[in-house]
Amino acid sequence: MSTTAELLKGAAELFPDEVVTSAHVRHLDLPFGAGRFALITLDNGFDHTKPTTFGPQSLANLNAAIDQVEQEALAGSVVGVGITGKPFIFAVGADLKGVELLKKHDEALAIGKGGHDVFKRLSALAVPTFAYYNGAAMGGGVEVGLHCSYRTVSKAIPAFSLPEVFLGLVPGWGGCAILPNLIGAERAVSVIIENSLNQNRQLKGKQVFELGIADAIFEGADFLEQSLIWTAKVLKGETEVVRAEVERGEAWDAAVAKGRAIADSKVHGAAPAAYRALDIIAAAKDGDLQAGFDAEDKALADLIMGGELRSGIYAFNLVQKRGKRPAGAPDKSLARPVTKVGVVGAGLMASQLALLFLRRLEVPVVLTDIDQERVDKGVGYVHAEIQKLLGKGRINQDKANRLTALVTGVLDKAEGFADADFIIEAVFEEMSVKQKVFAEVEAVAPAHAILATNTSSLSVSEMASKLQHPERVVGFHFFNPVAILPLLEIVRGEQTDDASLATAFGVAKKLKKTAVLTKDAPAFVVNRILTRFMGEIQNVIDEGTPVATAEKAIEPLGLPMSPLVLLELVGPAIGLHVSETLNRSFPERFTVSPNLKRVVEAGKRGFYVYSAENGFKPELDPEVAALLVQGDSVLTEEQVRDRVLDAVAQEIGLMLEEGVVAEAQDIDLCLITGAGWPFHLGGITPYLDREGVSERVNGKKFLAPGVASVPA
Repeated sequence: MSTTAELLKGAAELFPDEVVTSAHVRHLDLPFGAGRFALITLDNGFDHTKPTTFGPQSLANLNAAIDQVEQEALAGSVVGVGITGKPFIFAVGADLKGVELLKKHDEALAIGKGGHDVFKRLSALAVPTFAYYNGAAMGGGVEVGLHCSYRTVSKAIPAFSLPEVFLGLVPGWGGCAILPNLIGAERAVSVIIENSLNQNRQLKGKQVFELGIADAIFEGADFLEQSLIWTAKVLKGETEVVRAEVERGEAWDAAVAKGRAIADSKVHGAAPAAYRALDIIAAAKDGDLQAGFDAEDKALADLIMGGELRSGIYAFNLVQKRGKRPAGAPDKSLARPVTKVGVVGAGLMASQLALLFLRRLEVPVVLTDIDQERVDKGVGYVHAEIQKLLGKGRINQDKANRLTALVTGVLDKAEGFADADFIIEAVFEEMSVKQKVFAEVEAVAPAHAILATNTSSLSVSEMASKLQHPERVVGFHFFNPVAILPLLEIVRGEQTDDASLATAFGVAKKLKKTAVLTKDAPAFVVNRILTRFMGEIQNVIDEGTPVATAEKAIEPLGLPMSPLVLLELVGPAIGLHVSETLNRSFPERFTVSPNLKRVVEAGKRGFYVYSAENGFKPELDPEVAALLVQGDSVLTEEQVRDRVLDAVAQEIGLMLEEGVVAEAQDIDLCLITGAGWPFHLGGITPYLDREGVSERVNGKKFLAPGVASVPA
């Protein structure tokens, strides 16, 4: 049987590039004569911008520190042991870069076992142990503290979570077994399952205390000092820590059942991590922690060797790294400053854009439209949203006053745009209308001003073709709702120059958007893929497959909503318009559904109706059902899924051949950030590769071996 030290030494050899965390032991005398205390500080030697992680060598360092304090505890030279982090960071869990390198099940098992073997030594010491959550704590960072006898938390902590399920793992170093036994199954399910599957929602310090994860909470400024005073009182018996009794009867089972319902609604059984975590929580009901740890080890190893985790890490890296360094973006030194923004249009989309530019750039923003009533309505919308932010305490009165003063509306473009550096149009999606608007703007705007279009499917090059300076026109396509969806498709027209493009990327960064460079091809990236996807669903319905079968066929993809609910959100008329645009460009692949036409002509807002009696679940609208004209070709769910995925794989293959984006990674980044495509699938291309669709359709995988998959 390998010792923990041998296990970790072997794992460390697989991961030579680990950013190693030290575990420094220092000694101090506690207040009130409570005795000599050993404090372990986790620190990787970098500032807070490089959070502390646990790779194999880091775990070995913590193990060595525990060797030292274990001897001191047995010798009676310390009365307690504490663990804390460097400024602003406690620890953020396992080092995922190391996880990506693992190729064998037993290597993965060693990582799980190594973490457990080190952490559980904290609960086995001969003296009480204390975790002081002084800063951000996630995953293994939270779990190391769960193995201690007591925990304190700083009010200033911005982020505390067990995010493993979000990435395709389980909390595998004690989280699934200890947390429900500490705070009850219902609260544990909320932290481990619900928060993770809600885009990795974080807890703040106050919530950590209220949930019962921490026994005491202190201000950030003197957090460690106050924690040590509290520790002294606990050790002297002056402060008694009382924890709520955990219900182990029906409440536990109900909590697990609720967790399964949440997982079903979010991933529809398409990713295993949430269900594995719930199995461990269910089995932890009798309080047998070691059995729970063994189950965590096995689940961790199985998931590390599965495709979903690799896809989750791939998606995480796309958003965190590639999203911040867009492929193909020109040198940022070419970007020009933007000190005033113009918005053409004052409808809902234009008003949302004005608000976003105003909040992020904090420069004057001016809206124009065809009549004063529309202009007033647009400016009024922005003012009302500023008041809402003030009411929620998101901004103070000074900032509200400043932002309100910065937004104005005028009818005369010459008056509004004469000194604007960046002008974006959000008018009706019709080429002649947009060309007319740009001609008017070019006549009055400064020579250096960028002319941006928020078009979702029209050619940016054609829009710029009649201008004197087409080189300053750039596509700047946002997704609705503008404030929430991070993606911004930046489209390079045939004549767009590097300075205009660099300025567009600079603005995107200030707007805190994930910018992806795309070629000026019909519907760019997201709308082209979604339209092909939706078009194939509509085709099978038109041919005769029941609506319910077509919708259910897509559930294993774990999308945030079904295709026809998405169509309702987009609006059937817009969906029809985009399909007509693409049909003109690619008639052999993009169809225009006669049934969708009928739905739009009948003025229907979607295929479904919702009623309180049915719990507001979507039901096919009888009036829509009466409009549908279907053939007699009925497919099974599996046949529908194959047809839809084949169509999507074909379209992505063609887009990559055309050079619409640099690589398949950019397609995935677009779908994750612009269409809410599931993180655990890694977007779409890893899923198509894993399911064998890419090879069936295109004769090859989209991604190289080891990218979003287990290395060969």
